[in-house]
Amino acid sequence: MLQNQKVVIIGGSSGIGLETAEQAIAKGAEVVIASRSGEKLRKAVEQLGSRASWFTLDTTQELEVQAFFEKVGAFDHLVVTAAETSGGPFLQTDTVQVRKLFDNKFWGQYYAAKYGAPNISANGSITLFSGVVAYKAMVGSSALGAVNAAVSNLGQTLALELAPIRVNVVSPGIIDTPSRSKMPEASRNQFYETVAGKLPVKRVGQAEDVAQAVFYLLQNTFVTGTVLHVEGGHILA
Repeated sequence: MLQNQKVVIIGGSSGIGLETAEQAIAKGAEVVIASRSGEKLRKAVEQLGSRASWFTLDTTQELEVQAFFEKVGAFDHLVVTAAETSGGPFLQTDTVQVRKLFDNKFWGQYYAAKYGAPNISANGSITLFSGVVAYKAMVGSSALGAVNAAVSNLGQTLALELAPIRVNVVSPGIIDTPSRSKMPEASRNQFYETVAGKLPVKRVGQAEDVAQAVFYLLQNTFVTGTVLHVEGGHILA
């Protein structure tokens, strides 16, 4: 359990991050959530209740991340779910878009680990987020696959460098979260049905599936340097 522990969740205003925050509070933790949208954060904290607080944060800005952790102070666990992702054909994708992807998903997590680690208790942990395309090559995912692979390697290396703080990585597959809300509903549902039909579990993931994986990593003190795949067997499909 996480009774009386403090959990910082970057990306905690929606989707997997918000589900993780809800479950952390249910397990007795105090939660700090951060993301770019103050409006989403305010609504999330209204939902989470008095054991949650929030800060706006742009993780692509190193000094802003540093200042954020100075405000937060000492805590026990860091979870970084926040990331904007994109894809497209390798030869047709603008390099600016690829750099933005690295800024958001790799450098954002890098900064969070760098400036968060000094404030984490010795028996605490860091959980970073990679993704299935680091381990299963897919057309249109060259940049995202490279970013995800970089995050996975970063997490495993930090497990050695930051010990005894435990560092692990969650690698989700296709998860039904608000991140795909911009897709037309019919197209989104068709996409999920197509993916589900290929997976051994015959469904796409839900936010709670990934949150459960996060809590396994937070609470099992004999696990570090692990990449935990939560993708319904997508690598095998």
